[in-house]
Amino acid sequence: MLRGDELGTLLAHYISKNQAVVDRIFATTIVSSSALRKIAVNAGAGFVETLTGFKWLSKTKNLAFGYEEAIGYCVDPDNVNDKDGISTALKIAQINSELASRGSSIFAYLDEIWNEIGYHRTEQLSIRVEEISAVSKIISSLISNQPREIAGLSVTAFEDLSKSLNPTQGLRIYCGESVRIIIRPSGTEPKLKTYIEVVGEKSSADSLALRIKEDFSRLFASYC
Repeated sequence: MLRGDELGTLLAHYISKNQAVVDRIFATTIVSSSALRKIAVNAGAGFVETLTGFKWLSKTKNLAFGYEEAIGYCVDPDNVNDKDGISTALKIAQINSELASRGSSIFAYLDEIWNEIGYHRTEQLSIRVEEISAVSKIISSLISNQPREIAGLSVTAFEDLSKSLNPTQGLRIYCGESVRIIIRPSGTEPKLKTYIEVVGEKSSADSLALRIKEDFSRLFASYC
């Protein structure tokens, strides 16, 4: 089964290679994989990062493709300027048919993409709380006591997203150029959500993503 980011990456790459996208825009949300930015750059297209939710992605002008990791895709913005499962399913069927005709598969194609832009492993952690106010308290505590390392890696950047260009509650943490972690409240449930991305060699990236997830599970358990 493909993760939301993997499917978004696959669709974006296919569109970038088979449609006129120069000077058009690829867009995704702040919690989605950074793979889309690389695909856009390689295709000579623009890239926009929005707040979470398709209401923001749909406002992107001159959109060629947009997606969010929570299984929402806009593959035909000229006709349906919103997430649309029907057009996405048809696009995936088209891609799969073309791959099968040359003896390939969806998963083999995804490996080709990773060879081009680097392997991007994403992982998500969701912690349910009794009161949504607990999420704000945890985020405030992390701001006051910023972690210096995560899973043995030094924290190189720590961003309070409430003070960013497009302010929203949450944190964005980097450990070098290969690890990005975003912590934010769910927009629909009393949950604290953590989005982990590790870029690198497949087995080590998979292992590191899970170690980071375990570290944050223990950390959040100490607050709950």
